[in-house]
Amino acid sequence: MTDGKAAWIDLLDATREQIEEKAPGDLHPRAIDLLVRPLEHADEPRPTLESHGDYVFGVLLVPHFDQAHTDLYYQEIDLVLTRTCILTVRKTPEGREPFDAVDVHETLAATPHEDKVGMITYYLVDSVAEHYLNLTDRLNDAIDDLEDHVEDWPATQVRERISFLRHGMLRIRQTLAPTRDAIRRVVDNRIELEGEEELFDHDVELHFADAYDKLLRASEALDLSRDLVAGVRDYHQAKVANDQNEVMKVLTVIAAVLLLPTFIVGLYGQNFVDIPELRWHYGYAYVWAVILITTAIQLWIFRRKRWI
Repeated sequence: MTDGKAAWIDLLDATREQIEEKAPGDLHPRAIDLLVRPLEHADEPRPTLESHGDYVFGVLLVPHFDQAHTDLYYQEIDLVLTRTCILTVRKTPEGREPFDAVDVHETLAATPHEDKVGMITYYLVDSVAEHYLNLTDRLNDAIDDLEDHVEDWPATQVRERISFLRHGMLRIRQTLAPTRDAIRRVVDNRIELEGEEELFDHDVELHFADAYDKLLRASEALDLSRDLVAGVRDYHQAKVANDQNEVMKVLTVIAAVLLLPTFIVGLYGQNFVDIPELRWHYGYAYVWAVILITTAIQLWIFRRKRWI
């Protein structure tokens, strides 16, 4: 620490050699392995903050939702905290951009008196919490867009979008809940370093409480989004069932319309000894007239009853 200021070492996709060179103190080999391990899965490692005696190790996952391309991915930030230094290792998802901490640097530049390790960590956590809140807003926008197009999108596209949103919210819940629990441990003063001097003093804990409240609001918003998706799914299923009913209604009407002409044709097609068509010049036309008139009457009745 220089002039009471904490040193912030920020690494991007660092190698083992870089981490071992820059890491404050003696890190456990498992911690170094976690810092080096590339971001490969959306649900591993789980977000956490853990005290290891003379340092605190943490993992934060930053969610990103691409509504246009129906994609959900995470950026990872690994943390090592001591009383005088904070080490962050940002990991870039494949084919994506790494987490950009420019808003944290701007905040620190505007509040130079709050550049302690605990406050820097809070600014990072608060940025992650804001990402979760923004994520729920984008999810709701995607749900609104889906609801607006249930009527005109193909059924396959609607089902795929509903499935993506449901699975996406499940993945978000799997990272949001442990993130919230990790921040709660700081608020409850359950994460500290050995010794008398606190890493997260009372003022910092109050700031972490604000971040915890944001994550709690994000969790509640996620529950609302889940209910909205369930409503869209029910509406889509009702629409599909109604469309099937309309098809069955049309088929039933067609069958009913053809039933009487079939009966008439079958009746006059029997081998009667003496039937009007054989001794009346207009007998054949008469049968056609009967078929057309009865069919028209049926259609008129069905139309009046709004069956067609």
